[in-house]
Amino acid sequence: MVLSKVMTVLWLLTTVVTRAQSYSYLRPPKDLASKFSRDPKTISLASSDFGQLVHKTPKAVFEPCSVDDISALISFSNSLPTPFTIATRGQAHSVSGQALTRDGVVLNMTHLNYGFYGSRIVVACDGKSAWGCYADVGGEQLWIDVLNATLKHGLSPLAWTDYLYLTVGGTLSNAGINGGAFRLGPQISNVLELHVVTGKGEFVTCSPDKNSEIFYAVLGGLGQFGVITRARIPLRPAPTNASCLNCLQSRRVHLLYSDFTAFTRDQEYIISFNERNDNSAADFLEGHLLLTQLALELSFYPTADKPRITSLVTKHGIIYVLQLVKYFDKNSEARVKQDIENLIKGFNYIPTFKFAQDEVYVDFLQRVHTAELFIDPLGLWNVPHPWLNVFVPKSRIVEFNEGVFRGIVVEQNVTSQAGLYLVYPMNRNKWDDRMSAVTPDEDIFYSVNFFNFATSGFKLAKKFQVQNQLTLQFCKDAGIEIKEYLPSKKTHQEWVEHFGPKWKLFEDRKAEFDPNRILSPGQRIFQ
Repeated sequence: MVLSKVMTVLWLLTTVVTRAQSYSYLRPPKDLASKFSRDPKTISLASSDFGQLVHKTPKAVFEPCSVDDISALISFSNSLPTPFTIATRGQAHSVSGQALTRDGVVLNMTHLNYGFYGSRIVVACDGKSAWGCYADVGGEQLWIDVLNATLKHGLSPLAWTDYLYLTVGGTLSNAGINGGAFRLGPQISNVLELHVVTGKGEFVTCSPDKNSEIFYAVLGGLGQFGVITRARIPLRPAPTNASCLNCLQSRRVHLLYSDFTAFTRDQEYIISFNERNDNSAADFLEGHLLLTQLALELSFYPTADKPRITSLVTKHGIIYVLQLVKYFDKNSEARVKQDIENLIKGFNYIPTFKFAQDEVYVDFLQRVHTAELFIDPLGLWNVPHPWLNVFVPKSRIVEFNEGVFRGIVVEQNVTSQAGLYLVYPMNRNKWDDRMSAVTPDEDIFYSVNFFNFATSGFKLAKKFQVQNQLTLQFCKDAGIEIKEYLPSKKTHQEWVEHFGPKWKLFEDRKAEFDPNRILSPGQRIFQ
């Protein structure tokens, strides 16, 4: 009985001390106190992300007015006996709670737009850098704003994501990919310099030649080593000019396949032109699936052809769509269209199922946002998003198709009003292995993306999550060495396996730049 009472007292004392430590940051220094928000609505918004599958409630949301505020916040946490965790949040477009923290502080990067006086996007041409022109961009800025700012100067970044309403710091912390990555690499391969606040609160200017270790660490580093507060992005002349922003067009061609081997062979042929530095290479290449269990999105196709495309999908169960894009203006229109015809000559798509249309360059870059505006009134953008994104080695992509697309996806037959499955190749030599991001160890690998919308709620989301887990388990059992993009692991061993030979380096960088393991707890790598 006495022992029991003693244990109870010790437990109570431990609880009181622990809570006192965990709540101590609610009394920050005066210069920081006003920037902590505990407004219930603000807390609620910071407790979920785009995926709407994971919910974690922070103790507070920090709203910085300057980069110095971010440094002060991190330094303050480090000064405590028990430092609190900090989750950096831009647009929170993660799907598995990567931008969340339970009982920690959410760092709201977008607040810099309100606290900073002057532009956080500055375009300059000094002739000193390899590209001559660049944009210095705040980490909280949206890529769509970068596009609009640079086009005013007749310039454009080299690399994009499919969705431009994401923050610069957010995509650079992952990789930033789309169908143009086979040509110029991911966004992390197109950065000249960074400003970073490390997990120790230190402000660092870094580049490949200056403080290079932290530079390469944060690119694809999942937010584990520092907060990207500014990035210097190389620019090239936009395939347009400032006086005629709508002059540039994009020629989009869709080719439909029932044979997956032919589909991938033709995709790989397209990206081989880039390796030969051939000017007739495509500017963009993505493939996607048309499936019987998902509502067919056929807005690209002529109305008269939609019934026969629907019939084709019904007949085969899966149709593979190769989409290639090439940009042109009035002077190059005829040449570009002939280049495309020459490029696809001999391709083994289904005869008579070739479709093409032209649209303004900016409209093409914003196509996902346009779709977002269409589906948002239907509520589809606000449902759970049980997404899965993986990189698959070229040598196993056919086996992946048979086991996953034609096996798991078809056999599970999970139906939804909206969804998209992407599959397209990239060249590994466009990625810098010094960065934290990991890819399969083959010259060519495929980005495979399951963008499913749980249109009827969490019950449907659970079915898609089961499908995702079956996919990952299939790859593990078959020995297909995939790498998850935008990963969310549950165990330490899974993270070790994910980073493979890079794990020791990743772990050492964490110890050097964030020794108290403060940053990005939502990734669950070190917590």
